[in-house]
This record gives sequence, C-alpha cells and structure tokens, in this order.
Amino acid sequence: MEVLEMDSPPLFAETENQEMIAQTVRDFAKKHITPFRDKWDDEQYFPIEVFKKLGELGIMGMLVPDYYGGAGFGYFEYVTAIAELAKADPSIALSMAAHNSLCTNHILLFGNESQKARWLPKLATCEYLGAWGLTEPNTGSDAGNMRTVAVKDGNEWIINGAKNFITHGKSGDIAVVIARTGAVGDSHGMTAFVVERGTKGFSAGKKENKLGMRLSETAEMVFTDCRIPEENVLGEVGEGFIQSMKVLEGGRISIAALSLGIAEGAYEAALAYAQERHQFNKPIASFQAIAFKLADMATEIDAAKLLIYRAADMKNKGMKVNRESAMAKYYASEVACKVANEAVQIFGGYGYCKDFPVEKYYRDAKLCTIGEGTSEIQKLVISRELMKKSK
Repeated sequence: MEVLEMDSPPLFAETENQEMIAQTVRDFAKKHITPFRDKWDDEQYFPIEVFKKLGELGIMGMLVPDYYGGAGFGYFEYVTAIAELAKADPSIALSMAAHNSLCTNHILLFGNESQKARWLPKLATCEYLGAWGLTEPNTGSDAGNMRTVAVKDGNEWIINGAKNFITHGKSGDIAVVIARTGAVGDSHGMTAFVVERGTKGFSAGKKENKLGMRLSETAEMVFTDCRIPEENVLGEVGEGFIQSMKVLEGGRISIAALSLGIAEGAYEAALAYAQERHQFNKPIASFQAIAFKLADMATEIDAAKLLIYRAADMKNKGMKVNRESAMAKYYASEVACKVANEAVQIFGGYGYCKDFPVEKYYRDAKLCTIGEGTSEIQKLVISRELMKKSK
C-alpha cells in the first residue's frame, strides 16, 4: 500500500494561541510555582496569591467572553493551560480548573445578563475566587438524595445543610450551590444559588487532610439559616441538577486535561532520568524492560490527548459531548495513574523520595479518577450513551 505524504497539519495540531499560552504558563510556573511547591505541599498551603497573578494573565477567566472581562478563549486553549499548569503542580491546575469549569462556567451558562455582569468580571480576574457545591457527606455520586434544603420565604430563600469535598470551600469568595427545593430523588427538585462569602449563615467547615493535591484547598461549606435573595437563583427553580450535569460535561474535559498534564510531566521526568541513569555501564533506557515502559507511556498519553482534543473540538462547536467528555476523563485519569506509577518504578528507590517530582505526580494523580465523577460513574455515563445509540 502506498503511503501518501500530506501537506495538511496533523490532527488537532497546536495553534499559535496554544503555543503562546503554553509558553506563558511555563514561564509563570518557573517563577511563581516550581521553587515553592515542595514547601507548600508539605505545609498544605493554599497559595491564593498565585491565583490572583494567574487572574492578571487571564488564566482564571479563559472561557469568559472579553465583554465580561475574560480571555474569550475556547476549549483547546483551556486544555493547554490546564495541562501545562499540571506539569508544574497538579493541585494548582486543579484549583484553576474548578474555578473556571464549575463556578464561573455555571454562571456563564445559566446566569441572566444581570448576574453575568455582576459576577463574571470579578471571577475572570480572580478578584473573586469561585467554589461550586454539589457533593454532600452522605450522598457522593447519589446527588439526587442531597439533604441541603432551600425553602422559599417571601423574596428570599433559606438554605440549611452542608457540602463537602469542595474546592475553595474555605477561601472561595463566591459559590454556586445546589440545594433541594423539591422532593428527594426528583431530578427537577433542585435549584442552583449563588452565595457570596460574608452572607450570614454561610461558613466554612473542616479542611481535608489529603494524600495529594495538597496545595488545592478542599473543605466543607456549611449553611445555617442562610438567607439568599431571589435574584441569586441561577436559571429556573428546579433546574439545578440538570444544569449541574451540563456543567460537568465541560468539567470532565478539564479533569482529563489535568490528568494529561500529570501524565506528561511524569513521563518527561522518567524519560530524562532513564537516559541519564546508568547501570551496567549504559543508560537504563537502553534496556528493553525500561524502553517498553516508556513506549507504553508515550502511546497511552497520545491516545488520551486525542480523546481530550476530540471532546474539546466538539465542545467548541456546541455539540453534545456527554459520552466523549466521559471517555476522555475516564481514560486520561486512568492513564495518569498508570504513567505516574511506571515513572516511580523507572526511578526506583529515588522515585519513592521527595527529591524527585514523580513521587508527587503519583500522589496527585489518584484524585483524577475520583473528582467530578469517579471512573465508575464515567463508565456508567458511557454505557448509558451506548445503549441510547443502540436503540
């Protein structure tokens, strides 16, 4: 079979914007993240000042149109920024993604013009750091049985309950919170509210002590007779859960990009080490046992990237991406764990020590298979979409 040379660029070739964003993030990370990440990781310090600086660069409002003060980019640029941040520190990328994909994007997608004008400019510059509250202590993936309740009282809503595992649950200036306004288990019985920090009855609970992603703050949000004005309702009453599922479509792409960055960072570190480390008078990369590991890692990273870029392309075109984003998130997160594990193995004893970055990639990667829907939930989403197509 004749192989024809093509003049066209490869599928999903990086654009000038993507290359510019990648270099900007690399330069930023070298100055503001990498020198401090080990100390911050040890202390579980949440570097809010880093996100303020990222806000100045437009990284905290990547998907927000310029007329609301955002960068006005699409999902290709967004994926690039997350992946590059994840190479420097996955937990910084996680917080950046949660701010963009969840809180900010929920308001962008479902807020009215008054709400968008009120909150998006502050979120896009990170004057306000965003949080998003769906998960609860006793529900997890079973969001339909949430116990946080909002009751109408005149022109206000009174919220009581708690949310846990919330990124920026303590330090966030503003949160989109999903509360039950109808019957338990009714997908049209939940509503989305915007709650600003300082609102009476809104407080922070326990901050989690985590295995990885230790620079990204994860904490409870507690609501005790918290009164919210009617104008803080996002979209229609009863549509909060439906909205959340649409928000999570984009959120899955962001976690897939986070996974990609972790995998690429771990792979690049392992490749460099395997070429530098000598045993039996030659680099360990020359041994098939190591070379084949690197081959598998590189292949699976490329496969994950193609799934992510397909989902990003469809998202940019306004297409339904429920299945594709779930596939990208599921595969990329599992690849991140596998690649990080193999990277530690290639480093040997040094990989188990904090002197090298693969130990941290290994700890951070696991969250990607859990947050914004576990791998099992992604397979459930994918299988349901497959069944729909087969009918």
